[in-house]
Amino acid sequence: MSKQHESVFGREVFQNLNLERDSLIVDGTLGDGGHTELLLKSTTNVRVLGIDRDMQAIERAEKRLASFRSRITLVHGNFSDIKIILKKANLMNVDGLILDLGVSSPQLDSPNRGFSFMSNGPLDMRMDSSQKITAADLLVELSDEKLVSIIKEYGEERFSKRIVRAIRQAQSKSSIKTTLQLSDVISTAVHASRQYKIHPATRTFQALRIAVNSELEHIKKALVDSVDILQESARIIVISFHSLEDRIVKNFLKNEEKDCICPPKFPICSCGKKQRLKIITRKPIIPSAEEVTRNSRASSAKLRVGERVYV
Repeated sequence: MSKQHESVFGREVFQNLNLERDSLIVDGTLGDGGHTELLLKSTTNVRVLGIDRDMQAIERAEKRLASFRSRITLVHGNFSDIKIILKKANLMNVDGLILDLGVSSPQLDSPNRGFSFMSNGPLDMRMDSSQKITAADLLVELSDEKLVSIIKEYGEERFSKRIVRAIRQAQSKSSIKTTLQLSDVISTAVHASRQYKIHPATRTFQALRIAVNSELEHIKKALVDSVDILQESARIIVISFHSLEDRIVKNFLKNEEKDCICPPKFPICSCGKKQRLKIITRKPIIPSAEEVTRNSRASSAKLRVGERVYV
């Protein structure tokens, strides 16, 4: 059985939500319900709408949060559909939004989900098991050029071409259907190239997971739509775990804090853009040494906060 997932930045999330009244908080990445449980335990004036695309996570969270049933609404869905989900739930006036973009421990620790290169399982990587395309499918269906592009862009892997060549050589002999098969192919391909500080398969597995789940596209849409559902002074808290995610969040916050985005040479503003967020964290919050010691998966986490403004 997978151990219960420990949410990153539990205290920091609660402190930065700035709760001063009866509040509706949306936990857009419910997972096992760690952040939601902390909120519900810490104050009685909070209701939470929890969203997750992983039905297994919803089921685990339901058990974990059973004692708070009257104050929670759990929805199986994607946070990028947040506006639709809120409308269907007949909810409005959101006071805070939490987006924890990391893969949960139960997902990583369950071999049959196919996220980990440390244990053998089907090469799956789907967050939502009802989705059709798996990582194994991508290896078969994508062209060499597209696969190289995904591994290079989403994994920031400089040996992407070498890895794809090795994958094709392996596929010429037999199908790659399991996580350890792929991990072994990658490790063999790049082993002599350099001493990795991380496992040689880390970046490729990250890239395939992002591609399978269209993660970056969903993040971008969720961020933009989230501003529309936040009321005055409501805060959005985003926890990222790698540079691609953090770059998207950082640029989003910077853009939403601006008024005019017309070229400097324009004599008057013609874009009509208005500031919608105020950045609360000029630099991202990073985990304490104590938290990293307690939860090693927190080591790469960054937390950024924006506050809704109406001008």
